[in-house]
Amino acid sequence: MPTYTAPLDDIRFVLHEMLNVEQLSEIEEYAETASSELIDQILEEGAKICQEALFPINLSGDQEGCHFENGKVTTPKGFKEAYDLFTESGWTGVSCDPKYGGMGLPHTVNFVMQEMICSANLSFGMYPGLSQGAIDAIYLHGTDEQKDFYLPKMIEGKWSGTMNLTESHCGTDLGLIRTKAEVHKDGNGAWAITGQKIFISAGEHDLTDNIIHLVLARLPDAPDGVRGISLFIVPKFITEENDKENTLSCTSIEHKMGIKASSTCVMDFQGAKGFLLGEPHKGLKAMFTMMNAARLAVGMQGLGMAEVSYQNAVAYAKDRLQMRSLDGTKFPDKPADPIIVHPDVRRMLLTSKAVTEGCRMMSYWIGMNLDIAEKSKDAKEAEKAEDLVALLTPIAKAYQTDMGFEIANLAIQTHGGAGYIGEFGVEQYARDARITMIYEGTNGIQALDLVGRKLGQNMGRNLRRFFHPVTEYIEKNQANPALAEFIFPFAKSVAKLQQSTATIAQKGMKDPLEAGAASVDYLRQFALVSLAYMWIQMVEKSLERIESGEGDTKFYEQKIRTARFFFTRMLPETDARFKMIMAGATPLMETPAEAF
Repeated sequence: MPTYTAPLDDIRFVLHEMLNVEQLSEIEEYAETASSELIDQILEEGAKICQEALFPINLSGDQEGCHFENGKVTTPKGFKEAYDLFTESGWTGVSCDPKYGGMGLPHTVNFVMQEMICSANLSFGMYPGLSQGAIDAIYLHGTDEQKDFYLPKMIEGKWSGTMNLTESHCGTDLGLIRTKAEVHKDGNGAWAITGQKIFISAGEHDLTDNIIHLVLARLPDAPDGVRGISLFIVPKFITEENDKENTLSCTSIEHKMGIKASSTCVMDFQGAKGFLLGEPHKGLKAMFTMMNAARLAVGMQGLGMAEVSYQNAVAYAKDRLQMRSLDGTKFPDKPADPIIVHPDVRRMLLTSKAVTEGCRMMSYWIGMNLDIAEKSKDAKEAEKAEDLVALLTPIAKAYQTDMGFEIANLAIQTHGGAGYIGEFGVEQYARDARITMIYEGTNGIQALDLVGRKLGQNMGRNLRRFFHPVTEYIEKNQANPALAEFIFPFAKSVAKLQQSTATIAQKGMKDPLEAGAASVDYLRQFALVSLAYMWIQMVEKSLERIESGEGDTKFYEQKIRTARFFFTRMLPETDARFKMIMAGATPLMETPAEAF
C-alpha cells in the first residue's frame, strides 16, 4: 500500500531558514498571521488533515471514480465526509480576505497547503483548487454587491467555483469561442448564456450546495477574437437559498487516464442566467487572474506528485531485497541487499530528491514574492516582486509538472514489476500527474509564453529581476572556498543562459519561428539554472549551520550531498539544452508537412 507523510522538516527549513517567511509580518495585512509559531501550527494541522483524511481515500477514489446519472455527479465514497471536515476546519479560505471569512494568511502558506493536499489526494484538491481561482477572480474584478453575495459562501466552502473556458473546437485559442451572451428576459442587467463548454473540472458534484461557474462568452456587439470575450458569473442555483435552479446542465463526465475522482464535465448552458464580471469585452483579463493563479497551483500539483512518488520509491527501495551490492555484501544477515544499495536506484532516488527539494524552495520563493507584489506598500519592492512572479510562473508550471510526471515514472521503475500493479499506488501517481502537463496551458504553451511574452515584457525588466540578484550572488561568493565546487559551475550555467537569452531575442525579432523552436529547451535551461540558484543558497545556509553547531548536522550534510548530485549529474543538462537552442529552427521546420 502507498504511504505519505508531510515533509514538515524540509518545509520548515525552506520557510524559516532559507526564506525567513516571518519578514512578511512587516506587511500590515500579515502583521498577525506571519509569525513562525502560527505558521508552524497551521501547517501541522494541515498535515494532519492531509495524512489522516485525504490520503486514505486517494487510492479508493481512483478505483471507484465519479458516478454520473441523470445529470448529477456523485463523488467516490468518503469524499463528501472529507470535504465537510476540510471546510469546517477553514481550509477553503487559507489566504482569503478575513472580511469575507478567510484566514488572511500569506499566499506562501497556501502554497505549502497546496503541495500537501496534492501529495495526499490530487483529485480531491481539484475541488477547492478551482474554487480558489473563482474566488480570486470575483475578489479582484467583482462589484461590491457580487463580492458580498458570493465570496462568504465560497470561502466558507458551502459553494464552489469553476472555470469555463474550453469548447470542443478551441482550447488555447480562446478567440474562437462561440458561447454567446444575450440580454436576459428578466432584465436587471442579467444575461442569457448559451453554449457548450468541455473539460470543466468540478463542473458538477455533490460536495457543495451551489456551484458558481465563471464562463467566457461573447456579447452581441463583441468584436472578433480575444478582444471580444466577456466573463460571466453563472450560478447553478440563482438564489442564496438554492431554491431556483438555473438553465444549465452537466451532460456527461469524461472517462480519464487519471484524477478519476475529480469530475471533468461537459457543461451545457441553455440561456442560463448570468451576470457580467468586470468590464464588457475584458473577460480575458479577468480570466487571466484565474489562469495565472491556476498555473502556479498546477506547478504545486507537480511538486506534490513528485514528493509522494519519491517517498514511496524510497520506502520500497529500502524494503525490497534483490542481489548483493556490486562492491560486496552490505546486509549479511539478509538473503540479499535492499535495492537502495544499487547505483541506478540511487540515481533515480537522488534525481527525485534533488528536483523535489529544489522546486519546493523555488515554489515558496515565488509564493513570497506574490505576497509582496500584492500587499507591500513599497511600490518599488512590489513591482520587483510582480515582475519576478510573472517571469517564473511559466517556468514553475512547466518544469514542475514535467518533473512530477518523470519522478512518478521513476517511482514505478524503482518498484519494478510491482510499480505496474495498482495496489502499490505509484502507477496512479503517473496517471494523475500526466494531466498537469496539459491543462491550464500545455507546457509547450508555457514555453512560448516565456519566450514570446515574458522575456520582452516591461522592456526586459522581468529578466533583470532574476539576473541581477543572481549575478550579485556570484560576485559576492566567487572567492568563497567553501562554495568553490558549486559557484563555478553555477556561474558557467548562468553565462550560458544569458547567451541563450540574447540569441533568442536577436533571432526571434527577425523570425518568430526561431524563438518558438528554442522555447522548450530554453525553459528547461532556465528552470535548471533557477534550481541551481536555490540549491547553492541551501548549501551556503547548511554550511553556516554546521559551522555554528545549530540544528541537525545530518540534515544539513545531506542537503550538501544532494546539491552535489544536482550540480554534477543534473545541471550539465544545461549544456545540451544550450546546443539545441543554438541549432536553430531549421532542423525542425525544413521537413515539409507531407513528409510526416
